[in-house]
Amino acid sequence: MSRHVISLRDLTDGDLEWIVRRGVEIAAGPADAGASLRGRIVGIYFSRTSTRTRTSFTAGALRLGAQVITYGPGDLQLNTGETAEDTARVLGGMVDGLVIRTAGPPEEMRTFAAHCGAVVNAMSADEHPTQALADLTTLSARFGRVKGLRVLYVGEGNNSAAALALALPRFGGVELELRTPPGYGLAPEVLADATALAEVSGSRVRERHDLASLPGKVDVVYTTRWQTTGSTKADPDWRRRFEPFQVDEAVMARYPGACFMHDLPAHRGEEVTAAVLDGPASIAFEQAQHKLYSAMAVLEWCLAR
Repeated sequence: MSRHVISLRDLTDGDLEWIVRRGVEIAAGPADAGASLRGRIVGIYFSRTSTRTRTSFTAGALRLGAQVITYGPGDLQLNTGETAEDTARVLGGMVDGLVIRTAGPPEEMRTFAAHCGAVVNAMSADEHPTQALADLTTLSARFGRVKGLRVLYVGEGNNSAAALALALPRFGGVELELRTPPGYGLAPEVLADATALAEVSGSRVRERHDLASLPGKVDVVYTTRWQTTGSTKADPDWRRRFEPFQVDEAVMARYPGACFMHDLPAHRGEEVTAAVLDGPASIAFEQAQHKLYSAMAVLEWCLAR
């Protein structure tokens, strides 16, 4: 039975925990992951740029024994006016699973999911679910747990932040503090859903639009690129609003035991200083490596569990 990962809202707590646990298992012994996708064909369709996500799903599928077909932004007849439904009906009869990155909403991917055996949202305009799954895998591998962790997120309430907010609070006792520039916070419906999830699990989610009264203790400081991949900002003066939200040495000095995370790509000197990103507290590149292990877990959950 095939499954889809289009939004984290679609996953049960058990689904989420299984993917994270399996990702940690693969990280502990990648060579022992097996070939659970032997005989499967996975399509990789990215209409937007990607380094880590595209490579992780391609390499992950190959490591698990699948064959891969890749499509760039100009390769499908969608560019000539074919409907998404017609494209999906054709691809669904030829590949077992499809990993997709677009600039549209997750609903666009549900058209493909109606005709394809398994569809994975590798980033849409509103949500980046596989990034959050990789982040949870990284945290679980690093701390031995996700429950009870205290995370300070600093930066735009973008699709990575949305996914983090929809995933972290489902683990009991988590404290997620988001500090986002005025006018660039989480979408209201995402914040409402994250708050509701936190109430069920005994976690806490809070968002403010300044850096005053930061939490006294956190385990993780997390930021993302100010200019989200594939997006632009209408306000020509947006950088002025973002400048106070840089993660620098002063921010990290408040939390000497915390680690620093970044979903990459990073712009040193903007959302984070080079001293932090390349410093001893940073696990950003370890986090990037875990995208491979998490992608393998996602593919197994979709196609081989």
